[in-house]
Amino acid sequence: MRIGVIGAGWLGGTVGGVWAKAGHDVLFSSRHPDKLAGMVREHGPHASAGTPAEAAAFGEVVLIATPYGELEAIGRDLGTALKGKIVLDACNPYPPDPEAFRREIETAGVAVSTAKYLPGVRLVRTFSAVDATSVEASAAGRGVKLGVPLASDDDDALRVAERLVRDAGCEPVVVGDLAAARRFQRGGPGFRANTSAPALRRRLGLQAVSKS
Repeated sequence: MRIGVIGAGWLGGTVGGVWAKAGHDVLFSSRHPDKLAGMVREHGPHASAGTPAEAAAFGEVVLIATPYGELEAIGRDLGTALKGKIVLDACNPYPPDPEAFRREIETAGVAVSTAKYLPGVRLVRTFSAVDATSVEASAAGRGVKLGVPLASDDDDALRVAERLVRDAGCEPVVVGDLAAARRFQRGGPGFRANTSAPALRRRLGLQAVSKS
């Protein structure tokens, strides 16, 4: 697939890099794409760099891993390019986002709030509750395979996201719709669990996936 990454920091760079090495074409983005040259070289021939607008236009799927406070501007500036696309939301409200803003977003539900900032996209909340180091270790086969929680109101988008979680060397754990993503936002039992899929399902009170 063609995947755009908006926010090529610790998490976006790690997840996107695993995807590139798995054969997906990944465009990492920054306001200063020339600064991503080293990342592109590290991740091989399927990696490239550009601006956020180029990443939004390039990707069949777009991973957003920016500070949460940037989502309003992303929706305003890139909303037309993102409309109808599968968007993976990995953003969390953290400082320097103001405390009152963080409290408002978390009270409403982070995933539900993101949907308001990015109207018209096929939103999946994922990679928001795990650490980049845990993704990297799982992809490399070190320790347990990491369980990554997902939530969406779009079943088809959810299936694509599940595949991409597997392509990142992890195991997807579907929690429910966007409202259910509250269970793995900050303060919820699934946030930063960084554990196996069976252990994560137990934490979240989910039934085990049938093998039949």
